[in-house]
This record gives sequence, C-alpha cells and structure tokens, in this order.
Amino acid sequence: MKQIYVFGTRGFPNVQGGVEKHCEQLYTELANEYDIYVFRRKTYLTEQTERASNIHFIDLPSTRIKGFESFFHSFLCTLYCIIKRPDIIHIHNIGPGMFIPLLKIAHLKVVLTYHSANYEHKKWNYITRKLLKFSEWIATRGADAIIFVNSNQLNKFNEKIKAKSTYIPNGVSIRPRSESAQLIKEKQILPHKYILAVGRITQEKGFDYLIDAFLQSNIEGYQLVIAGGIDHSSSYANSLLKKAQKHNSIIMTGYADGEFLRQLYSHCKLFILPSYNEGFPLVLLEAMGYHLPILASDIPANKQIPLKPENYFETGNIAGLADKIKSKINDTIMEEYYELREYTWKNVSEKTKMVYEEIP
Repeated sequence: MKQIYVFGTRGFPNVQGGVEKHCEQLYTELANEYDIYVFRRKTYLTEQTERASNIHFIDLPSTRIKGFESFFHSFLCTLYCIIKRPDIIHIHNIGPGMFIPLLKIAHLKVVLTYHSANYEHKKWNYITRKLLKFSEWIATRGADAIIFVNSNQLNKFNEKIKAKSTYIPNGVSIRPRSESAQLIKEKQILPHKYILAVGRITQEKGFDYLIDAFLQSNIEGYQLVIAGGIDHSSSYANSLLKKAQKHNSIIMTGYADGEFLRQLYSHCKLFILPSYNEGFPLVLLEAMGYHLPILASDIPANKQIPLKPENYFETGNIAGLADKIKSKINDTIMEEYYELREYTWKNVSEKTKMVYEEIP
C-alpha cells in the first residue's frame, strides 16, 4: 500500500477543531486503502487521547505560542518526511504549506487541502496575516494537487491553479438523537429550552454578538449554550467569559465532544452559527444531521450549503439576529429535513483517493 504522511492538523481523536474532525473522519475511511501516518502535536495530547485503528501516529514536540505553533511543528514534520520519503504527503492548511518548496526540492509528491483563508481571521496581527498570504502563494503554486473544501475560495484563483484543483466539500456522520440528557443536565442545561452554538472561542466565530443578540431577544425561559474550548489565552476569550458569567441564562461548556456533544445537539431548540469566517462549516452539517432548526450568518462559506433564505441572517447584525431568534423560538417546528446525500465521508474519501491516484 502507498504511504500517506499527513500534517497540518493538531491531531485526533479528542482534539478540538474543524480540520481535526475532517482528518479523523477522512483517514479513518482511507485507512484500509493506504498506509496512513498522521503527525500530531504533543502539547494537545493527554493521557486520555485515544489511538485510531489502522492509523499510525507520529507525535512530535510543539508549542502553544500563538503564531509560532504551526510553523515549528510543520518544519519538524517536513524534515521527517524528507528523511522517510513517503509516496504522498498530504498537508492541511496554507500555513504549513509554506514548506512545500523544501519537499519538492526533495522530489516528493504533495497534496494540499485548502481549508480556509487563515489570513482573514481576526486573531492574527498584520505581520502574521502577510506571512499567511505569502504562504498561500507558495503552497498553491508548489503543490502537485490541491483540494478545496470551499468552492468560493477555489473560484478566486487563476486557471493554472484551478487546473490542478478539486472541490471536495466536508462530510458529516449522521447519528441518531440521544435519548439521554444526563450529561447536559449535569451542566444545568434544560433540555429543549436552549439555543446552541459550537466552535472554538475565537473572534471569527462571532460569539460576542451572538450573546448580545440573545440578550436583546429577551426570550424567557431559554438558555444560550456555547460549546467550545479556547485555543490560546486572549483578551477576546476572557471578555466573552466575563460577559457570560454575568447572566445565568448563558452557559459556556468548554470543549465538547463524544456523547456530551451528541446530547447537546439532540436536545436543543435552535442551532446558530454566527461566524464571520469559515472554510467549510462542519458544525453546520452536524446540526443539519440532527434535523435542527438553524440560523447561520450569510457569509459565502455558509451560503454554499443549500439552506432556505430564512435560515440566514446578516453577519454581525445584532438586532436582525435577535428578531430571527424570537421568530425561530416561537415556531412550533422541532425538526427540519435537509438533503445531505452529497456530504458523506464515503464520498469525500472516494474523491480524495482519485486525487491521490491521479498525481503523476
């Protein structure tokens, strides 16, 4: 079997992040077809971190220094790949892609998955944004093949880049609703009486104006539950936590996964994704898989998923979102049907396999 070496993810299982979930699902599907080696960052691993069947892990040192973490780990991964010389190296994100020229000098084959334009994220300073933009230029020109999870992002590039690119959206694992509500009740969350948002606590997720809109909607008896961990200590995250602590109706659970996350999805009244920026919103697909009533910001990444116009709201518009929340909460509809046949991990893995096999 061909050896596939993977970096650009913090690792999996039980590591927060859309890229991390993407990699876990994708390589679990591909593990019977290829010999998969995934680089993980030791600082994100705990004693409870599990091993995935049929996937080899290479755990290398890293840091949690904002702006340096990915660079340092990706450099170590690059050196390791040059020494081991796998058949294909699959890099996730444009930041780690800055090392593609070193891999090409070593005559190695490289696939890049372009998840999002990281330089648009508000958490980065001016210099980091410029470096990420430069890394995008290097990575997209150096890779043998590129996978875009966002069709709008793909269309921004010239014909030369498009010629070696493939659009493969993320997938979703459909799971039945959990009958149990024990884990959420332990957090004082009231089944069917809360609004749910899921994602890392970073500026681009828009949780600050979601809280303002929830409070402005003034709906009695409902809670706002935000499930997500904090990547780095930041003034934004601290201010959000302080704002939430002032209101008993706002609960921030921290990182959620497994059965706890399943229960959160299963018993909520309304799911909201208020992001300013997304690559391809996995949590939106997850909410659709649970047939939840949904509100999503009207950014291009969210609108590439075929929801009804009334499911979207103007990004950053607090009053507009507050009105939409009141309307949805007053609606008696508890479940909605969404067409998800395109978004299966089996489809994603089959299309990714075709990319691998077509590299000369």
